[in-house]
Amino acid sequence: MSSILDLEVFVRSADTGSLTAAARGLGLTPAAASIALKRLETRLGIRLLARSTRSMRLTEEGRRYLDSVRVALEALSEGEHAIKQQGQSLSGLLQLAAPSDFGRNVLLGWLDEFKLEHPTIRLQLLLNDSNADLFRDTVDIALRFGVPRDSSLVALPVVPDHHRIACASPDYLARHGTPHTPEDLAHHSTLRYMRRGQANSTWYFRQGTLLQEVEVSGDYLSDDGEIVRRWALAGHGIAYKANLDVARDIQAGRLVPLLLDWQGEPTPFNLMCPHRLQVSERVKVLHRFLQARCETLLRA
Repeated sequence: MSSILDLEVFVRSADTGSLTAAARGLGLTPAAASIALKRLETRLGIRLLARSTRSMRLTEEGRRYLDSVRVALEALSEGEHAIKQQGQSLSGLLQLAAPSDFGRNVLLGWLDEFKLEHPTIRLQLLLNDSNADLFRDTVDIALRFGVPRDSSLVALPVVPDHHRIACASPDYLARHGTPHTPEDLAHHSTLRYMRRGQANSTWYFRQGTLLQEVEVSGDYLSDDGEIVRRWALAGHGIAYKANLDVARDIQAGRLVPLLLDWQGEPTPFNLMCPHRLQVSERVKVLHRFLQARCETLLRA
């Protein structure tokens, strides 16, 4: 069994790209850190880090092993934390990734409330419409719309029965008319979202057992969900957005929901974790908090 120190030296070296920096961070001499890393590699019988006098990088074996070591160290840390924090307030760092539109316009205010309730929890927020890699990026958990594609991740449902909704500004509808069926969208300017270089030009609607796919087009295309929402508010066309993203705009009358007899594409909203061991108490508390806030928002 490898010692915790050997594992910590490996993780720190991989994160910093420097054995000297890893040693400094752990309060060791460079020589002691080097011995610890060699001891780990000898026990495993593999090279974890390719090292030269000027650089250091993970080998393929080291890259695969690093994920497991992170989970193990996190589990040990959580265990120690649980013992130390019994009867005390929650504390620690929450590294969270979220979609840009929801993150800026909804989540940000909620996190202010969450921080007031749990002042000893520290927050790190990454906003990006490209899904964060929970095994490589500096995040522990991520909020994501849609059916999870990676079966190795743990999905904590926030709003399991969540859908996209077609919507437009009152100004746009006054100028161009209101679509009453999915087919009518072909005669309207639509505001499309682009992901991984591909435009979402096929919109899905369901009415009972009837499923309709509609090919849409328009002059506005962006890989940022917030930009699509802003274009809709500005009256440039019809957007097909996650309900949570536009709920406040609809309640305020800035956007009008369309095709209410039809249900848009299912987009369950989940809090994703890379491993069940990383579902810490602070993650559970955040999960319950978000469930309550989303329920209130969608019910308003």
